[in-house]
Amino acid sequence: MSLKIALLGYGKMGKEVERTALQHGFEIIVKIDTPEEWAKHYGEVPLADVAIDFSTPDAVLHNIDRCFDLNIPLVVGTTGWYEHLEEVKSRCISEGKSMIYAPNFSIGMNIFFEMNKHLAKLMNHHSEYDVWMEEIHHIHKLDAPSGTAITLANDIISNISRKQKWNNMLSDQSDELGIRSVRQEEVPGIHTVTYESDADTIEIKHTAKGRKGLAQGAIVAAEWIKDKKGFFTMKDLLKQKMTSE
Repeated sequence: MSLKIALLGYGKMGKEVERTALQHGFEIIVKIDTPEEWAKHYGEVPLADVAIDFSTPDAVLHNIDRCFDLNIPLVVGTTGWYEHLEEVKSRCISEGKSMIYAPNFSIGMNIFFEMNKHLAKLMNHHSEYDVWMEEIHHIHKLDAPSGTAITLANDIISNISRKQKWNNMLSDQSDELGIRSVRQEEVPGIHTVTYESDADTIEIKHTAKGRKGLAQGAIVAAEWIKDKKGFFTMKDLLKQKMTSE
């Protein structure tokens, strides 16, 4: 079945989503990248089955509000607005809207999220290990640390009692999880979690080879959210797919 998609944000990620959607035989009915384009194409957006947002932290909340107003199911991969997530989730649920949000839509990264949580639970009992993180992205990325890194950090903090908060720098404070953010040329994304003791080092790492994995995950999410109501994450999508197989 063909899917009609409104693209919100038409930078490098938006173009990758477009290529992937077309490969699946889906239709991009409108592309919006500026307030002027919203004004010009506002009447076309309701024709979409779903909107996919890879815009900017400054634009994403406006895009979400517009899609909620128009009752368009929404896939949001934009990061850098985490402090507004609860109010967006509240409106989505209370008004019966449809949205799936993920700091990273890559299937591989979402598997990595689960590995990270499991390892943190194991390491909670081994205080001789300290833990820190590094995330490397291209120089065009606007937020630091990345939304993916924040998700990884929060999952570690939730499962390791000796860590109370994260800090966007390597920290000497025993209750802080240090995150080193590096912006380097055109690196798509590298996330590393390191546990270190006097005896050895344990490291898990995810390296994105490009934007394709993110785009493929976003298209899977768009197909999944189209006929649903509520606020969802990739964890909900993957859990349902596992139970239905």
